[in-house]
Amino acid sequence: MTAQVQASTAPPSPAAPARETVAELVGRTLAELGAGHCFGVVGSGNFDVTNSLVRHGVPYTAARHEGGAATMADAYARMSGKVGLLSVHQGCGLTNATTGIGEAAKSRTPLVVLAAETAGAAVNSNFAMDQAALARAVGAVPERVHSAASARADVVRAFRAARNERRTVVLNLPLDVQTQPAPDHPSPASVPLPARVRPASSDVSALADLVLTAERPVFVAGRGGRGARAEILALAEHAGALVATSAVAKGLFVGEPFNLGISGGFSSPTTAELISGADLIIGFGCALNMWTMRHGTLIGEGTAVVQVDLEDSALGANRPITLGVVGDSGETAAEVLAELERRGAAPRPGYRTEEVGARIAESARWQDVPIDDLSGPGADGAPRIDPRVLTRALDGMLPAERVVGIDSGNFMGYPSQYLDVPDEFGFCFTQAFQSIGLGLATALGAALAQPHRLPVLGTGDGGFLMGISELETAARLGLPLLCIVYNDAAYGAEVHHFAEHGPVDVSTVTFPETDIAAIARGYGCEGITVRSVEDLGPVTAWLASGPACPLVIDAKIASDGGAWWLAEAFKGH
Repeated sequence: MTAQVQASTAPPSPAAPARETVAELVGRTLAELGAGHCFGVVGSGNFDVTNSLVRHGVPYTAARHEGGAATMADAYARMSGKVGLLSVHQGCGLTNATTGIGEAAKSRTPLVVLAAETAGAAVNSNFAMDQAALARAVGAVPERVHSAASARADVVRAFRAARNERRTVVLNLPLDVQTQPAPDHPSPASVPLPARVRPASSDVSALADLVLTAERPVFVAGRGGRGARAEILALAEHAGALVATSAVAKGLFVGEPFNLGISGGFSSPTTAELISGADLIIGFGCALNMWTMRHGTLIGEGTAVVQVDLEDSALGANRPITLGVVGDSGETAAEVLAELERRGAAPRPGYRTEEVGARIAESARWQDVPIDDLSGPGADGAPRIDPRVLTRALDGMLPAERVVGIDSGNFMGYPSQYLDVPDEFGFCFTQAFQSIGLGLATALGAALAQPHRLPVLGTGDGGFLMGISELETAARLGLPLLCIVYNDAAYGAEVHHFAEHGPVDVSTVTFPETDIAAIARGYGCEGITVRSVEDLGPVTAWLASGPACPLVIDAKIASDGGAWWLAEAFKGH
């Protein structure tokens, strides 16, 4: 009896620590590899992996819709230079995010999608679907955590493809594998950075020959040139070349006196004329597609065209080229400059004449191009503001340190043309899928990637209302986000596109007036209605207040008769 009493009162043995599960290992491994930020909507299937990420130091932002979360992750990755993460539930959580995943994949954004997946045996589950096929359908790379034994290697493989190959990867996480105990991995996971791709010496020599014979060279940098500003500018100075960017690389050459700005549909008349006058165009990490070259109209007759890209399949994919070079943009520019110096070629003025420099200073920026103000009464008799006047005024009011996100639509040229940015990390252009409704989430992801800058959104009323659930996210995060809503109470691109063919019923793409400012206040934001420049006074007060919530400008804009850059765009449909 005494022995029994003693046994019952003895202290219990300490419990063995719980074994790490595969879901927990996945989160820890991604944290060790340096993933930047996770966005998502948590359900039962992705609860554990998301909590593991947070536990191991990866910031997490809860979105209101998976589509918004996907675009936030995309924008974050573009503006931070880090791999973004998206966490979604199996089945419907993934399908909700598909447009954003497709945008990221088409843009070659380094992004890992953590997609819970039904167990292989759960063939009758409501959530069952072919998630790998869905990923492939929108251009993403499907991967899977196959087992506890392979889990770490599976995650490393997905991360390597995302970061080193600049791919959007959908990493499927089967529910039955997630709960399995994981093997011990005491040392942190790592993935080395790839070496920069050096161009072939024959290509360097051929490109140097073209540079030497060119009298009016223009260099156009795209997404692949964003890390090569110094090298491209050094070669441009030696060759006498003007520089420009595609839309996605806007800001790369800020401060350079021979910078033309954006090449393509958003070019000012002076920029378009000077690019058209080039006898050599070199695209550094730039697709030279219909947008950047205006369906080829910016390429003069007899102009030599060179494309520099990391992938051979990209060379000449959009138009005939004189020379294609496989190589990193910075490495290629540096080696061509070294080749010119080895040949004893002295720097020359080329296109950088005093006259051209003066023209660029006077009229390459849209802010310096005279306009006829379209402000005045609309069809309903109420005042409406010219969107160019609106945007030009806001550009002068906002701090230079800003990060601008752009939605898609008839309006999009105005913020793209009239809002200056400090560098290539100040402009986020999620347009590869041409979907409206991504703008608000774009601005949120960019804001979290560049927290020291004022986030600014340019959007139409159609796109803003399509993605408006994320306005609650912006308010919840206390972001000082300025939302410029170009409100024409319509899907303006369609109105103008179809109306230009003659009288047509556009009632399917027009809507009653919406008080977007009032809706914004309901989300906990500040909201104002703007019909004239005088109505912008509250913006100054909001900026001075050290804002901790978004300000939504419901700008009732005058009709522009259809943005001409959209007319160009519809040629590609």
